[in-house]
Amino acid sequence: MDELKQMAKKLSLETLKDIESSVAIPSYQRENLSAGIIHIGIGNFHRAHQASYLHKLFETGEDLDWAIVGAGVKHFDEAMRQRLKSQDWLTTLVELDPAGFSATVVGSMIDFIDIDPQALIDAMAKPEIRIISLTVTEGGYFVDANTGGFDANQPEVVFDRQHPETPKTAFGIIVAALLKRRAAGVSPFTVMSCDNLPENGHVTRNTVLGVAQGRTDDAYEWIAENVAFPNSMVDCITPATGDRERAIVRDKFGIEDAAPVVCEPFHQWVLEDKFTNGRPSLEQVGVQFVDDVAPYELMKLRILNGGHAAIAYPAALLDIHYVHDAMSDPLVSGFLNKLEHDEIIPSVPKIVGVSRNEYFKKIVERFSNEAVGDTIPRLCFDGSNRQPKFIMPVIEDLLAFEKPVHGLALECALWCRYCYGTSESGQIISENDPDWARLTAQATLAKVDPLKWLEMDDIYGPLSIDETFQVAFSRSLTALWHHGVAATLKAYINER
Repeated sequence: MDELKQMAKKLSLETLKDIESSVAIPSYQRENLSAGIIHIGIGNFHRAHQASYLHKLFETGEDLDWAIVGAGVKHFDEAMRQRLKSQDWLTTLVELDPAGFSATVVGSMIDFIDIDPQALIDAMAKPEIRIISLTVTEGGYFVDANTGGFDANQPEVVFDRQHPETPKTAFGIIVAALLKRRAAGVSPFTVMSCDNLPENGHVTRNTVLGVAQGRTDDAYEWIAENVAFPNSMVDCITPATGDRERAIVRDKFGIEDAAPVVCEPFHQWVLEDKFTNGRPSLEQVGVQFVDDVAPYELMKLRILNGGHAAIAYPAALLDIHYVHDAMSDPLVSGFLNKLEHDEIIPSVPKIVGVSRNEYFKKIVERFSNEAVGDTIPRLCFDGSNRQPKFIMPVIEDLLAFEKPVHGLALECALWCRYCYGTSESGQIISENDPDWARLTAQATLAKVDPLKWLEMDDIYGPLSIDETFQVAFSRSLTALWHHGVAATLKAYINER
């Protein structure tokens, strides 16, 4: 390892031939690739997921005209552009398999457009570009937190509507590029979100149409009738890149990479087969093309994301920092196992050919992967947005069928106890939610009167006044304060 560290090669097309033989390098010639996709938001997840799938496809020798051109609309995107430019747009991807790490140089990106809206519009208007894909984070779609619809009052949206020829947002740029193609008689492209949010295609469509609404050139109607926005479900745990990750790439594989990516060995991409202007044959490398993504999405949101919530708050209250350590704790893992099998998994409709129990077993394996180094604070973050998506719908469904919700009520109580701001040992919990001040205030009131927590009806909706849930929640929160987290979890696990 010391020898590799001393002999580390700076990543570039020129140095590929000198890279350690244990690293997989592209078998295809980069000069044979041509652009077919522009991707906005070149972060770690995109490079571990979509870029990796396309790299594997190119390794088969197929669809070489679907290479990626990177793009960004924020000032900070320039830093990533410069890092990747210095290494010919290559990325070292390390899969953190406990059985042995493996490294691949991914070569599916061939360019990165200047961070300039007009340059991006011009590039999108080129006929060879047939897909615009996005990872702009779950919060980047201008969704109204109260209604779930498009928020037309956001300042950037207002600007783009008032200045359609010089837009600033990704969605205003997409509208301008689509209309430029229409004027030139070029077929529209597909707009494909790869962000981890429910019905991401529908959300993207609403945002693009929301930006286009009100124009006098029938842009709204034309886009609505002619542009596809496929839904997708994406999944791969991809930690942030820090010194640890750069050191793995340098010391273990002998590569100096300015922007390496590490990820778990598990990848999943379920994609609605609805495209305006063709698509790459990604089914050859494991992408599942389906007519309806919703069942797969629901399974992930409830079993995986709900599972993350189930371990996050008890682990934080017990001063556990890493996810794999939480999975080694019998109280935390026992709570997860009982909650999933008793309440969460039964709420997920069956999918032909898919075992929900096997899916959960794989999730347990993934959560337990020490090499990933995933953290409990990351799982705890933004509960005020995550709980209504991953937990409340399950409770509502179970109550509708008069099924018990003891475990989910306890999960909600654990979140409330967490938002009080101290762990069981008295350690201060750092602010970890955009609405932290309100949450801590309500959690303080709820220590005396548990129902004060449920008064946040923007989070709990009809559950705020559901008597069955009120009783179950109050009992759980009272137990946490009177008996402590460990004793309450143990009592739940042993409950018959």
